[in-house]
Amino acid sequence: MSTQTFMVVATIREDTDLAALTSLIPDEMASVERLREQGKLGSVHVAFARRVIFIEAFGADEADVTATVRSLPMGGFFDLDVYPTAPGGTAPGGNAAGGNAAEAR
Repeated sequence: MSTQTFMVVATIREDTDLAALTSLIPDEMASVERLREQGKLGSVHVAFARRVIFIEAFGADEADVTATVRSLPMGGFFDLDVYPTAPGGTAPGGNAAGGNAAEAR
């Protein structure tokens, strides 16, 4: 089965104890690094003020990627939205994304 790239939007739940969440940061960072070495995660961007984390993940399908993110120490604090990404910046149908607007008409 081939590996696909996904963008996971992890929203910190409203009822989360932020002290408990932040206490997990060292373990979370170590787990992210281990999963990067295994080729399961890429970049991770945190927008803490918005209670959102953007996670680049790699897996066979959405279930595989969801399981990877849920395996993180902080994984249980998030509501997840998982989006498959188009390879190489292509739009659906194989067209390059962001092309000439005149060509799209």
